[in-house]
Amino acid sequence: MTGVERPTMLSHGKLPYPAGTLVIDTISERTGHLVGVIEERTKETNTLVSRQAFMRPVGGGIEWDIPLERVHPVG
Repeated sequence: MTGVERPTMLSHGKLPYPAGTLVIDTISERTGHLVGVIEERTKETNTLVSRQAFMRPVGGGIEWDIPLERVHPVG
């Protein structure tokens, strides 16, 4: 880490699968429906910093987020 913080901005990102797709977190093995993706980018250069997937448990409940690279469709 350089020690210099760069201002960032959040925005909706492109879904890798249709909204509502049943997906699994490859680390925790929790399953849920894909709700959305939030991207964090630097303001100065629009460089992608991170992408978070938001998932809702099957049957409803509290959504949670995980790094998008950990999400894969079930099956």
